[in-house]
Amino acid sequence: MSELHVAVGVIRNVAGHILLSRRHRGSHQGGLWEFPGGKVEAGESLQQALARELEEELGIVIVIDSCEPLLKVRHDYGDKRVLLDVWLVKNFNGEPRGREGQPLQWVPAPRLGDYAFPTANVPIVEAVQHLE
Repeated sequence: MSELHVAVGVIRNVAGHILLSRRHRGSHQGGLWEFPGGKVEAGESLQQALARELEEELGIVIVIDSCEPLLKVRHDYGDKRVLLDVWLVKNFNGEPRGREGQPLQWVPAPRLGDYAFPTANVPIVEAVQHLE
């Protein structure tokens, strides 16, 4: 089974809240909340993939220089293996909206534990809750 490489954005607004997106019911891990992002395509850098995915999903343009690598997470769901390359996004242009019909929610970092996430996202939640 091959591993799906995913660029993930932990998007923080000026109030320090984190943007979550809810996965479509019919998708893998459907109905759970996640940090936005998507598949890294062949020939793309992580930053290019992150910028493309966040523009496609949310309609925002990230400021690449303001993004910092946060962590990498490998997880095997049994039916799918993923490598999540997680980036902290501190600056972006535009107002995020669910361009694929997905609900969005700005959440204070201490409240992230109140949301149901795919298992691979649990280390991300923990890392975000320890940011300044």
